[in-house]
Amino acid sequence: VQLQASGGGLVQTGGSLRLSCAASGSIFSIYNMIWYRQTPGKQRELVARISSEGSTGYADSVKGRFTISRDNAKNTVYLQMDSLKPEDTAVYYCAAQRYGQNYWGQGTQVTVSS
Repeated sequence: VQLQASGGGLVQTGGSLRLSCAASGSIFSIYNMIWYRQTPGKQRELVARISSEGSTGYADSVKGRFTISRDNAKNTVYLQMDSLKPEDTAVYYCAAQRYGQNYWGQGTQVTVSS
């Protein structure tokens, strides 16, 4: 499966962005989809995940502010990010997961100015 993330950019504190990750090359609906983020010098952090059945989970740091969703007809997973904070600044990556194997897309930069 190939993944293409988009939607990053520069936003002020309190603003919103919606990231998209389009998949191709495989049957999208069978994969769990995950958004990660990474800042320089830190480990990659799981931000949100959505299972193939639609169950969702979030890191404590984004609960109530971020929403993950998927549109299997469009082979796309989304991350709606609201009430953004400077500490949300990172490169965001999407991944497709199946049987413990992650398939990665390229990252998209999100910068939140204070």
